[in-house]
Amino acid sequence: ATIHDGARIGKNCKIHSFASIACTPQDLKFKGEVTTAQIGDNCDIRECVTISRGTASTGTTIIGSNNLIMAYAHVGHDSVIGNNCVIVNGVSIAGEVHVGDWVVIGGHSAIHQWIHIGDHAMIQGMSGVTKDIPPYITASNDDHYAGINRTGLSRRGFTHEQIMAIHDVCRILFQSDLNYLNACDKAEAELPQSPERDYLIDFVRSSKRGCIKPYVKKNSAE
Repeated sequence: ATIHDGARIGKNCKIHSFASIACTPQDLKFKGEVTTAQIGDNCDIRECVTISRGTASTGTTIIGSNNLIMAYAHVGHDSVIGNNCVIVNGVSIAGEVHVGDWVVIGGHSAIHQWIHIGDHAMIQGMSGVTKDIPPYITASNDDHYAGINRTGLSRRGFTHEQIMAIHDVCRILFQSDLNYLNACDKAEAELPQSPERDYLIDFVRSSKRGCIKPYVKKNSAE
């Protein structure tokens, strides 16, 4: 493994063969400025992973704690990865991507620059992510809503009532044929207030790139 200038690495991390930490950003705007790549505690960074340091944009790339980054994954400059994430083999995360906590990104997925991914989201393998991924959901590999991440939420201690509340919000947001802003208004007006409801609505309303496409029912003849 190679640890470059600018690396800041927390406690109990494991960095495997041929990984490259705080390597020079793959950004034509980079002019050699002094920047960092910060990694939290208890991270497992597998073989041939590359983590670029920041650029003048934010000055640093941030990886939280308790993350598993599998072989050949890449985390681009100025990205922020939360805590307890699993980034599977061959995932490519472009520059200035923000990933929340407890996110799972399936193998060989590509995440477009400036994307935001909410907490507890799961992205299927072989995905090309070009829109923001709201929290709590599963995103299909064709950039559509595929349901809530029920199994992941249950494993992390969400109650049945919390999961059903998330499901009710997502049904309005992604399965009602309303545009997202009108769906947010409808969910806010009709559903009881909860932290999960408010997080979903606020995420969708504040998205600058727009969120993934709504649910598409498969043709039964296929």
